[in-house]
Amino acid sequence: MIGSHPEQVTTVSDPLPFALPDIGEAEIAAVSDALRSGWLTAGPMVSRFEEAFAAHLGPGVTAVAVNSATAGLHLALEALDVGPGTEVLVPTWTFTATAEVVRHLGADPVLVDVDPVTLNLDLAAAERRITPRTVAVMPVHFAGHAVPSAGLRALAAAHDLAVVEDAAHAFPASCEDGVPVGAGQSAATVFSFYATKTITTGDGGMLVTRDPDLARRARTMRLHGFSRDCFDRYRNDRGSWRYDVVAAGFKYNLTDPAAAMGLVQLGRAETMRRRREWIAARYRAAFADLPLDLPATPAAGQRHAWHLYVVRLRPDAPLRRDGFIQEMSRLGVSCSVHFIPLHLHTYWRDTYRLTEQMFPVASREFARVVSLPIFSTMSDDQVDRVIGTVTKVLG
Repeated sequence: MIGSHPEQVTTVSDPLPFALPDIGEAEIAAVSDALRSGWLTAGPMVSRFEEAFAAHLGPGVTAVAVNSATAGLHLALEALDVGPGTEVLVPTWTFTATAEVVRHLGADPVLVDVDPVTLNLDLAAAERRITPRTVAVMPVHFAGHAVPSAGLRALAAAHDLAVVEDAAHAFPASCEDGVPVGAGQSAATVFSFYATKTITTGDGGMLVTRDPDLARRARTMRLHGFSRDCFDRYRNDRGSWRYDVVAAGFKYNLTDPAAAMGLVQLGRAETMRRRREWIAARYRAAFADLPLDLPATPAAGQRHAWHLYVVRLRPDAPLRRDGFIQEMSRLGVSCSVHFIPLHLHTYWRDTYRLTEQMFPVASREFARVVSLPIFSTMSDDQVDRVIGTVTKVLG
């Protein structure tokens, strides 16, 4: 699917989607070349993508390509020996994948409320949920706004916790100290390349780490516990058919055509981010006098990925959240909601006997959040259309 081009103007009869991937002829050519090469599974393009992604973050980082961010989170926790009898702190304001990988390992996710300004993990609330069983914390950089790195490091150090960052929304983003998300000292950081993310491989993800042992374990476990990956086996003339299974692994590898697309997207990542940043600035200026609470402004030195633009309807707005989304849709502009907090979903609520009162911030804010369209192929006319429609609905 190719995103809309800047010269296209959407009309009411042509609904404006909530999100579109930014894919052009360079990505199509790269995928075609990969297909013609004969490598359809993990091969030379995956290795190149890993090397380029690690280099983008800086020295000392190792990247392990996987077929989804969910797989990357699973591999990171498995490498850290998270298992039965242990707990991992997870914000309730996230997609279910962040918590489900903890359950896949037989451990328990301990849900935590969020900061009322950023909707990121509330570090003080997280500290109150720590028990002798807590071994790790998984912050989510919601919408592309990084969790404060200094506070996160202090929490982890004080309680001897491993940090696995869910950075599905956060490429390319930086923390308040200017360090790119993924280049810090956390045990691992995992990015998503799903179709609507800031860069895409169709589907896929990347686990990054400074720990060579964790990277080695993740590489082994992403492909059935093989001692060598397929590319290594078949590019080596010495006994290329021979391999050993050293663990009960998974089938989590990325493919070469996907990696080829990812390499092109990586080269365009900052250009696409700047376009989203421009759209966010236009929204902020246009919505300043409307009954909306706007996304938190990044701190000095911090770079926001602007994967999402999430507004919150104030009590004096003429419509509640669901009515607002319905009216926007009627006028041809698609919106969404990120997220339904985990404690409101049947499985998590019933399994852990959770109530709305246990998460007062997330429960309150959920009722008023709306995600507006923001994607790098939005034309100026389309941005103006969103602004005009929001103003009409709330004016």
